[in-house]
Amino acid sequence: METSSGAASTDPQPSASAKTGLLKTCFNGVNALSGIGLLSMPYALSQGGWLSMAIFLLIAIICFYTGLLLQRCIDASPFVSTYPDIGALAFGRKGHFAVATFMYLELFLVAVEFLILEGDNLGKLFPEAYGLQVGVLRVSGKQAFVLAATIVVLPTMWFGSLSVLAYVAAGGALASVVLIAAVLWVAVFDGVGFRERGRFVHWAAMPSAMSMYSFCFSGHAVFPMIYTGMKQRKKFPMVLFICFALSTFSYAFMGIIGYLMYGHALQSQITLNLPSGKVSSKIAIYTTLVNPLTKYALAVAEPAVGHPRAAALPRLRQGTPLPPCFSETTS
Repeated sequence: METSSGAASTDPQPSASAKTGLLKTCFNGVNALSGIGLLSMPYALSQGGWLSMAIFLLIAIICFYTGLLLQRCIDASPFVSTYPDIGALAFGRKGHFAVATFMYLELFLVAVEFLILEGDNLGKLFPEAYGLQVGVLRVSGKQAFVLAATIVVLPTMWFGSLSVLAYVAAGGALASVVLIAAVLWVAVFDGVGFRERGRFVHWAAMPSAMSMYSFCFSGHAVFPMIYTGMKQRKKFPMVLFICFALSTFSYAFMGIIGYLMYGHALQSQITLNLPSGKVSSKIAIYTTLVNPLTKYALAVAEPAVGHPRAAALPRLRQGTPLPPCFSETTS
């Protein structure tokens, strides 16, 4: 395919066979949004109080609306398919690298958080692990678990197609459902109950709660890649609504039941509060081990695919007309 300037296009567009249908796109979207944040949602609610739920819903609405704006920007120009491309059209080369730096840094830190979470939960399951001795280097138990998780997650990086990743994403969505069910089982059948009432608002810790609420939707950064990989792009608003509705409901439900279960005694991850020795608690912890493995490849795929597009920057030179989604906001 030739661009208007006569140069061959370098856009890494998926082939028709690699594009995803409605159901697979929904799996990828839900898997990108929902999962790890479920563990910290009760703690975030305990920090901000019941009133902070309104802020959580506002963040969800803002992220949903910006997802719709992403679609308009991508459709408005053949040169736009990622966040850095939008930065390039709005602010030139500096905008491209600024947006790319912050977005890729965010996704990198999310991927690192996945591995740390694996190490923490494996350390809780096997507290007597001694670690490894490699020459003069001593690796502790948790560090060894992080290294092991890295090795286990590597095969998922070989799935270069969103269509294939959708099957992994379906496992992640199922793991989220199992996690919520396990925590609910602890409350209803294992004697914990819903005895706490919580507080209406805690202004001092509201910034901390807001940051954790924002982390729940950190997968928003991969939506341009998910959108460009769709077969029927016109259905993206419906897919986006389904993904955000399911994710927001699951986050809110987990936050509410967790807060009613443990109140101010909540730790950073609700699995740390669950009673030891219960089968339901072990199921919840094992599920948290599966969840990051299903999301790692999707989080890292965007930087891996987006980096080669830097070679296409000369096309986004001065004089390229801004798409309507930019002109409307700048006029």
